[in-house]
Amino acid sequence: MRKFSICVLILNLFFITSSVKSQEDIPEADSLKINSSTFYKAVGYTAAYYAGSLFILSKTWYKDRPVVPFHFYNDTGGYLQVDKLGHIYGAYVYSYIGFQYLLNSGLTRKEALYFGSTLGLILQTPIEIMDGIHEGYGFSWGDMAANAIGSALVFGQEVLFKEQAVKYKFSYSESAYADKANGYLGKTALDRLLKDYNGHTYWLSMPVNKIVNNSVIPPWLNIAIGYGAGGMYGEFENIKNYNGVEIPAAKRYRQYFLSLDIDWTKIKTDSRILQIILNAVTFIKLPFPAIEFNSLGEVKYHWIYY
Repeated sequence: MRKFSICVLILNLFFITSSVKSQEDIPEADSLKINSSTFYKAVGYTAAYYAGSLFILSKTWYKDRPVVPFHFYNDTGGYLQVDKLGHIYGAYVYSYIGFQYLLNSGLTRKEALYFGSTLGLILQTPIEIMDGIHEGYGFSWGDMAANAIGSALVFGQEVLFKEQAVKYKFSYSESAYADKANGYLGKTALDRLLKDYNGHTYWLSMPVNKIVNNSVIPPWLNIAIGYGAGGMYGEFENIKNYNGVEIPAAKRYRQYFLSLDIDWTKIKTDSRILQIILNAVTFIKLPFPAIEFNSLGEVKYHWIYY
């Protein structure tokens, strides 16, 4: 998930600088008729971006990893599935951006659905293949399934609801375990963002007014269900020392959250600058009070959780 996080951040910048028309202003069409100019332009932009991303990965992520025969790696149980939720997130963001970009560029909703919402799975598959030929990694069917789920979350909602009602979001707060790991969970703030899975939380954010069928409730008010995990100093089990320093014992546990959130896409504004700002935070869970239930049997109340 770490390498995908970097790509997601880059794509988010790309997304917020693209056109920002409201979905309600875009006409629907039943026929699949490609706007060749817009479509090929989008393909060109995507190919150039992706080629550059793969080049950067080859010089950074895989830099010290020898090329080996293609092999598989079963990491489905790694990091108590937080890593898999990260893969879903990466594919979801790719697909969401692809769908919205094509939709806002003049393609019909059906065109954008077929060629945009599948982008997450399409773009992340070659990276999984690269994992399969580098020592220390491996092709993971679990990652592929997670990538497919991320794209399906965009595709399925459009088919079922004709809108992206449920948003998949991410929040991070540096965990208490990071300082005790002697650098294993990252040395800098950015490094810990990518490596400290204990601080990752992934959310499904859903509109309250549609859940309770009450039009009085503002459409931007959401309820969010989150998942995270703690006590992790390793992928499958905790390490006991790192770089010659003992790592304190910790029990691995799962966390489940209930909180509120805001769907920024439902807030209307005539300001392009404000619209860009709102688009920039589409994939980030807003800090709000939250209730935590965890596998240690505890119930915790957080005045602010992110």
